[in-house]
Amino acid sequence: MRKGVHGPLAQSGNSPPPELIYQPPVDCGLNILHVDDDILVLSKPAGLLSVPGNREDLQDCMEARAQAEFPTATTVHRLDRPTSGVFLMALNPESHRRLGIQFEKRKTSKTYKAIVSGVVTEDEGTIDQALRTDWYNRPKQMIDNCLGREAVTQWRALERGENSTLMELKPITGRSHQLRVHMQWLGHPIIGDEFYAPQSAQANRLKLHAETLEIFHPSTNERVTFSDLCPF
Repeated sequence: MRKGVHGPLAQSGNSPPPELIYQPPVDCGLNILHVDDDILVLSKPAGLLSVPGNREDLQDCMEARAQAEFPTATTVHRLDRPTSGVFLMALNPESHRRLGIQFEKRKTSKTYKAIVSGVVTEDEGTIDQALRTDWYNRPKQMIDNCLGREAVTQWRALERGENSTLMELKPITGRSHQLRVHMQWLGHPIIGDEFYAPQSAQANRLKLHAETLEIFHPSTNERVTFSDLCPF
């Protein structure tokens, strides 16, 4: 396995990075996967922030749209802006507390689908490469096995195309941009990734989707799984 520091190139010129030019998708209403007295599970569209940013033009987000219909909804975890898929919210403080503990102690299980550039020849593997913020190119992240925080991803090749591979990705940890940087490190960046893929691998969206989320229900403690079928 390769070790060491491996980060993206600095942005050239004075233009802001692509992810900082915010063009949220049209609000067509919430796509509710599940709702009860304790939790709200939504399908987050690609291109929408999970929570508001620190600028006036970054206020439209999954959290704000959900709270317009469910005022008590609070964000338990986040998905990157260009990532779509299962998005879990708590509907009361006790549920938020219990769900937060599950994420902190890695009691949840998440599965993503991704289309990566190139043909992955091996069938499966595990990437154990620590991540930290690339301070000169924020919000980008980079691999740094000296100063970074532990980041582990299990992957499996599902279907190979002529110059792409459909992958199943299971993050064991939950670092920012983890799957995107780990796939870049593997030599197969996710197609449509404005930060970590070359121009030749760009597309109309990031080909990364959170397909399943498994948790212990905060009220019943029953193990439950929520799914959102991959759109690509």
